[in-house]
Amino acid sequence: MTLPSSADVVIIGGGVIGTSIAFHLAEAGVRDVVLLERGELGSGSTCRAAGGVRAQFSDALNIQLGARSMAAYHEFGTRPGQEIDLRTAGYLFLLSTPDQVASFEESVKLQNAHGVPSRLVEPAEAKRLSPLVETDGVLAAAFSPDDGYCTPESVVLGYATGARRHGATLVTHCEVIGVKTSGNDVHAVETTRGSIATSTVVCAAGAWSSAVGELVGVRLPVTPYRRELAFTEPIAADVPIPMTIDFASAFYFRREGRGVMFGMSDPDEPPGFRTHRSESWLEKLTEAIASRVPSLLDVGLTTGWAGLYEVTPDHNALIGEAPEISRFLYATGFSGHGFMQGPAVGEVVRDLVLGREPFVDVGRLDARRFDNAELRTESNYV
Repeated sequence: MTLPSSADVVIIGGGVIGTSIAFHLAEAGVRDVVLLERGELGSGSTCRAAGGVRAQFSDALNIQLGARSMAAYHEFGTRPGQEIDLRTAGYLFLLSTPDQVASFEESVKLQNAHGVPSRLVEPAEAKRLSPLVETDGVLAAAFSPDDGYCTPESVVLGYATGARRHGATLVTHCEVIGVKTSGNDVHAVETTRGSIATSTVVCAAGAWSSAVGELVGVRLPVTPYRRELAFTEPIAADVPIPMTIDFASAFYFRREGRGVMFGMSDPDEPPGFRTHRSESWLEKLTEAIASRVPSLLDVGLTTGWAGLYEVTPDHNALIGEAPEISRFLYATGFSGHGFMQGPAVGEVVRDLVLGREPFVDVGRLDARRFDNAELRTESNYV
């Protein structure tokens, strides 16, 4: 595809956040929306994600973004129009310390106040909801039946197709190498395939956002970390499997076809852009499986992959417009929650670009909060 010579808005990054923003802007009638992706659409974090979608957060703003996105995912077949295989199997957090139980009690109260039907359950009910689980040491669990999972690739395809249908241009294999400015104004985006004149840029580059921010002197504190997933052969038991998370170990699993998908955060993983598979997590993973779902130890693995989390210091997103450079906006640093919040974030950034008031105030997610040590810790982080 020929690179356009100009655009009203240039979006950097073609994952769920970038394509959602492109769709919402183009649908709103913004002409000449151009999205630039250094690889294939979704080839960064999105298409290596676990696909979980939930509104079970500890922060009111994250709850609102998650709930709004869940509603959009339920309507995705109509708008933008794409089957995403949404399964509302629920999300189950297994809690094994009094502090975890107390924290989730407060979170559930806040979630309920925002219309999320989450609840605390006893270990016996947790076992009924997720029958493969061994509940030894589990004090309680938090469950919401409205949460679930869907297919990240299909979401990106739906937003990309919808954006193009409304007139947006999406260019792949086009890396941004510079942003031309004059004073506080953006004038053009420089790429490996040429220059695009524009006055508005949106950074949705995920794990690569820090480097994009540096192009215009804006600090976006996003650090990449490798996260791995694996998939099992079919299991004999035909039982319901919600997204189940052992909160103490960060081990999680859910149904995937006739088998099981599982993953786990490794606290010893150093930062970096490594996406090759590693055996360094296997010992901790095996211990977690043996503790929580020992029946999976006898099931063979079929495949797996590694992707990147884009992590901020407080595990909350960066959404806003840089004061240093007029019309340089950003939506990044979702710390594993970008796929969960992608639809709502597309709406929010659309409104920020158009000078409208978004459905929720995201001012608290401004990147400058780190300059003033105003951290917003999200405790329901995995």
